[in-house]
Amino acid sequence: MKRYFLSVFLLISAFQTTFGTLRNPMMWADVPDPDIIRVGEYYYLVSTTMHLMPGAPIMRSKDFTNWEVVSYLFDKLTDSPRYEMEQGTAYGRGQWATSLRYHNGWFYALFSTNDDVNSDTYIMKARKAEGPWEIHSRLPHFHDAALFFDDNNRIYVCYGTGDIVELSADMKSVVPGSRRKTFERDATERGLLEGSRLIKHGGKYYLLMISWPPGGIRRQVCYRADRIDGPYEKKVILESGVGGFGGGVAQGTIVDDGKGGWNGIFFQDRGGVGRVPMLVPCRWIDGWPILGDENGSVPDTMPVGGTEVKGNPLVISDDFSQPELHNLWQWNHNPLDEAWSLTERKGYLRLKTNRITPNLYLARNTISQRMEGPRCSASVSIDISHMKDGDCCGLAAFNGHSGILTIRKNGKHFTLTQSAAQVHLSDREKAVTKVDEEIMEQVALKGKKIELRIDGDFNPGKDIATFYYRTKGSEWKPIGKPFRMIFDYRLFFMGTRYAIFNYATKQSGGYIDVDHFNYTKDNH
Repeated sequence: MKRYFLSVFLLISAFQTTFGTLRNPMMWADVPDPDIIRVGEYYYLVSTTMHLMPGAPIMRSKDFTNWEVVSYLFDKLTDSPRYEMEQGTAYGRGQWATSLRYHNGWFYALFSTNDDVNSDTYIMKARKAEGPWEIHSRLPHFHDAALFFDDNNRIYVCYGTGDIVELSADMKSVVPGSRRKTFERDATERGLLEGSRLIKHGGKYYLLMISWPPGGIRRQVCYRADRIDGPYEKKVILESGVGGFGGGVAQGTIVDDGKGGWNGIFFQDRGGVGRVPMLVPCRWIDGWPILGDENGSVPDTMPVGGTEVKGNPLVISDDFSQPELHNLWQWNHNPLDEAWSLTERKGYLRLKTNRITPNLYLARNTISQRMEGPRCSASVSIDISHMKDGDCCGLAAFNGHSGILTIRKNGKHFTLTQSAAQVHLSDREKAVTKVDEEIMEQVALKGKKIELRIDGDFNPGKDIATFYYRTKGSEWKPIGKPFRMIFDYRLFFMGTRYAIFNYATKQSGGYIDVDHFNYTKDNH
């Protein structure tokens, strides 16, 4: 009998909250490079999703706690065949560090496709943050850029390390000769310095950037000026870790609450789960936006007002009974729409093989959701009756380093393998050059409906995935060995995700039917 699991997870907050208090991280999941604005009673946040489709989620909240994904900036990217896994891949590339703004009744979002230095920068626009979004213009490549509307209606893009250009009034071109450098690095800034966010407050311009000096931790710096073209003076406004994790909290922006208060949203690296957003208090002191508590530290908890706070989930269970795919699912690269269906078998997600594929990293129509800390668990039920010889399907803790449960059909027989895999990518095309795979355990399977489960533990010092399976009427059985999940910026540059896959190694035309995806989160 079909079961619908979503109601269970509406009772399990995607965020750590108690009565009127938010416990950092604001979201214990991969939501990197945040930009946030407030329009009326709502905060709107955008983050980076790179090679995932649809991409660039727009999230909405009234209280920093109850977030929901209301739209994506795009369904697919089509600038390069690499988004189709042709002539390479887009792993760790695609959409980066989007700038979100509201001006004269329009929402605007600016982002670059980080395929190479010649790739375009998009400006998207929408009347409502919920969409639909449309392409307004394409501009030259601007790395980690901030779109800025000045009080005099002039429009700027700040990018790179202190570079700025002015845009034409219609935002479709760069004003000739407008490029300039707003500041030069001082002696302490010899490492990473990027992630521009530009705001205006009290008549002054504030350029916020992430800084990573050699031998130190990530920190947030601010450059301040009376004129947009400078001269700028610098101040370190946050240099703090939190929660037993070594990385500093930085890259993001600040936002007012409309009542005189200010807060910042910045991310922290937390290993295998990815880059998680933190809510940080912001106080204006001597004309500077100083972040952290009275000790300059990121607090473990933040007051969020109200009485009881209930969080909307960032990851959901799904029985695939709805007419459309839930918007929290994302595909690995552009999907082949003809190779999946919610209608061919009611109440199931059908994933069809479409080409011969040597490994998971080149499989089309792999579908995924985030994993969350501190601990989470997901299981999937798969009908394997229509797999063909050589077909591989299953569930993975998916990343550049992956822990994988693979069901393979060999002639008339089925096996289940738990393995660890690492992909190797070329520098330029991100082509898959090699996959190292270690088999931990392999068992024979009987029956045509198999359940697979992966548990994740992202507590400090853990980042461990463990693996289980069962057939009809049986108890869960462990398989293989615990797998250490890794965040590797050289490969995917994102947190580990639950991924459901199906690909063919010998002949296309087979398919699997996914009955349900069952997810739970443990806040301990």
